[in-house]
Amino acid sequence: MTPTRTDPLAFLTGQLDALRAAGSFQRLRVLESACDPVSRFDGHEVINLASNNYLGLANHPKLREAAIDAIKHYGVGSGAVRTISGTMRLHMELEERIAAFKNVEACVVFQSGFTANAGTVSAILTASDHIVSDALNHASIIDGCRLSRAKIHVFPHKDAGAAEEKLKALDGVPGRKLLISDGVFSMDGDIGPLPDLVAVAERYGAIMMVDDAHSSGVLGRNGRGTVDHFGLHGRVDIQVGTLSKAVGVLGGYVCGSRDLIDFLYHRARPFLFSTSHPPSVAAACLAAFDILENEPERIDALWNNTRRFKASLRDAGFDTGESQTPITPIIVGDAALAHAFSRALFDNGLLATGIGYPTVPEGRARIRTIVTAAHTAGQLDRAAGIIASVARQMRILP
Repeated sequence: MTPTRTDPLAFLTGQLDALRAAGSFQRLRVLESACDPVSRFDGHEVINLASNNYLGLANHPKLREAAIDAIKHYGVGSGAVRTISGTMRLHMELEERIAAFKNVEACVVFQSGFTANAGTVSAILTASDHIVSDALNHASIIDGCRLSRAKIHVFPHKDAGAAEEKLKALDGVPGRKLLISDGVFSMDGDIGPLPDLVAVAERYGAIMMVDDAHSSGVLGRNGRGTVDHFGLHGRVDIQVGTLSKAVGVLGGYVCGSRDLIDFLYHRARPFLFSTSHPPSVAAACLAAFDILENEPERIDALWNNTRRFKASLRDAGFDTGESQTPITPIIVGDAALAHAFSRALFDNGLLATGIGYPTVPEGRARIRTIVTAAHTAGQLDRAAGIIASVARQMRILP
């Protein structure tokens, strides 16, 4: 007689039940169209304020054409990791193009922005080293810090003075020091105090690293990011960016000195042990950088839309926190309320994501909205109207 087997994963059911009871359980929304300002999710046409497609490039004809041409010429896959036989000429062209765009010596492309952060921090530091990190840094930074086994010292959000105190206390302590911050913070949309942090890093001889995922294609000349935005070229040792947001495709990259990039080629585990990007992805990214350099009006449109939408939310009486960028949170406080608000918005023709703890601090749950350059004024006005109407129905607004 076969003994009855106890499910060793049964404990997960209890945790899922707790999420349901808290109103935080979410099912995946399924995109059934291109990622456009109005997209089809779960059989419904909705205004899409939930994507990171800042410049509307994810469905751009030039990117589609470049991807198709690459498939015709190179096929659909590279067949190996970069260090064996998976480095194609397109991959090298993309890295060279990004390095020139960012005004640095060299660049390495990773399969995602997450692996770019996690792979870099864990590669360059050891258990003997120290990391001084903003309290609201992205999860990929946090995971990279943990994987490095370095000692982690967290400073309050955007408090450069506190970061300096952390580094001052480490002055003379053995080991390398890394000061790391997001350029734009993904949940609040505020910009990191990069000039002050760079000055602190220089005073104490720390490595300065910035994650520019949400400022790539958004801030700086032609979208060169926060280093360019603040005029800090040559003073930030490691710059991380993404190819998955404003660039409209997939991947992440790290920019810096030639030695840094050569070292990551040899020691960054995600780079070493993941098959390289399909040629269609690399080709589409190259086409996107053509657009960034030749169509700066797209970034102008993004910021015009951002100002219009923020003004509508502010006039309606919403708390949008400290946002300074196209990421605009609508703070509601309670996580269950935020998720219920998101579902009601979807039922009324708008996709905007509810986000609660642990992604954001308890009591700071919100709807996160992101406008793009491709939204029309009419779409944004309608979106703001839907948000205000549903908020009044739910008594989020008086």
